[in-house]
Amino acid sequence: MMARSRNFVFSRSPALERGDRVSRRTVLAAGSALATAMVMPSAIVAQSVSGSDSKFRRVRTQFIAALGDPDATSGTNANAWGLWRQDPGPRGVRLNRFDRLVAADGVAPARWQFDAEAWWLEENGLIMEAPEFPLPTGQYLVTGNREVTTVLTIHPVDADGHHRWELADGASIYDVTHLRCRSALYSQASGTNSCTPANARVNNFPVTPGAAMPPVDGCDKQDYAVLFVIGVAES
Repeated sequence: MMARSRNFVFSRSPALERGDRVSRRTVLAAGSALATAMVMPSAIVAQSVSGSDSKFRRVRTQFIAALGDPDATSGTNANAWGLWRQDPGPRGVRLNRFDRLVAADGVAPARWQFDAEAWWLEENGLIMEAPEFPLPTGQYLVTGNREVTTVLTIHPVDADGHHRWELADGASIYDVTHLRCRSALYSQASGTNSCTPANARVNNFPVTPGAAMPPVDGCDKQDYAVLFVIGVAES
């Protein structure tokens, strides 16, 4: 695959100038290229996007849960895309500690609330908090930490109720998916009431990079691609 990455430079980030730390798990999962990008010096530059000039502000890495065909470059279902503003992995609960989560009335140590009707699982067997839905309108600099870094535009809902999204440079969802990060939403299968993390097989984890998340007895499953957000367009 030909690399289509742009040489993006960012406006100054107050958080980085304060010396805020990037989580160790994020750096290890992202790899050296993205780790370098997260701590590199900042500057200001106008980047032309779709015929207009946009300035991107570096952010501590955020994570998009994207739903769509891996080959898609645009779509109308941005309302089904979510955003984790911070790494949900370190805030998660391991499957073998699910009983403790139940005993705590579903309140995780990181203070998020477990939803027994629809719960999230990641590639290492960690139960996660749900992302924020829908993904807010705007432009995001996204990458899968492989060959492509590009701009994702989330448009406002149009008159027909469509919530459009599009990737620049002809990039596809797959191009900007971080293959090592896997995530899925599990919910009660029709006619059952037995979808629970207690049914997940611990030996199915960690999941092979790029593979689908494993099924869980009693559950319907929806796999989501995970995109890294390393910058957002300034208003």
